[in-house]
Amino acid sequence: MKKHNNQSSSISGFARSCILIVLCSSFGNLMAQGTVAKDTTKKAVTVQDTAVAPVVKKKSFVKNTFDGNFIIDNQTVMVPIKGTFEFDIQHRFGTVNNGFSDLFGMFASATMKLGFNYTPVNNLQIGFDATNEKMEVDFNLKYAILKQTKDGSMPVSITYFGNAMADTRKKDATSIFVTFNDRLAYFNQIIIARKFSEGVSLQISPSYTHFNDLLGYLDASGKVMPKWNNDHYAISASGRFKVSEGMNLIANVDQPLSQHPLDNPRPNISFGIEMKTSGHDFEIFFGNYSSLMPENNALFNQNDYRKGQFLIGFNISRLWNF
Repeated sequence: MKKHNNQSSSISGFARSCILIVLCSSFGNLMAQGTVAKDTTKKAVTVQDTAVAPVVKKKSFVKNTFDGNFIIDNQTVMVPIKGTFEFDIQHRFGTVNNGFSDLFGMFASATMKLGFNYTPVNNLQIGFDATNEKMEVDFNLKYAILKQTKDGSMPVSITYFGNAMADTRKKDATSIFVTFNDRLAYFNQIIIARKFSEGVSLQISPSYTHFNDLLGYLDASGKVMPKWNNDHYAISASGRFKVSEGMNLIANVDQPLSQHPLDNPRPNISFGIEMKTSGHDFEIFFGNYSSLMPENNALFNQNDYRKGQFLIGFNISRLWNF
């Protein structure tokens, strides 16, 4: 009996050892499964976080709405890229209505202007001009406020152009200048443009002109009366149609809005051809404006297109990038 009892105890101990081994194995499997599940959860969270990360899209702007700074007598909406230096030559002959007597204005008195512009930072151009008309000079500024985007989120481009002009002629007995301030005039314009396709671009430009001092006249009682108001408002519309790579048809209309006591300015209608290369822009055209400062054209133009008082003009621009 004693021997039998010892054998039973040995069997019971062996059974307990087997059960313990099974339990340990099961516990290890459960821990391993928990670790895998935990790692899987972490991986899932990481993948999810990557999937919802925001994607930042860079704005893409429409390029070459116009090919240069000028469209006949007006500025375009374009501002050259940073580091661009530009030299401009502008010329206006006499009106063609005298025919062969002055070779359609070629032998008549003409006006010319030399201009220098530079773009020191993105979207900002500064410049200086000088013309033989009244020995006038100006400092000007052009700033691109908004640009048309390719995705249509901004449908137009908007640019500001403004200048301050000074008449530098010597003071004499007929001069109206008392102080330096009397020599100054200002021009401000907002240019709104849209490129509709690779071939068609249009812009509209309201403007405001101010002269500090202007000529007047004496009425019957000897009182000095103004011929023009010091402030003048106008609007222009310009367009370009691309004929081929490097050649465009261009047109422009300038319409005065203000009324003055005498000598209301005449509207301007002009049309011509533009030829463009990588470093040059050349325009030749017919139009009514004979001045080269925007203030003078806006207030003093008396050439009437209904009387055939057109003239030949051209603009030449040369660009360098630094």
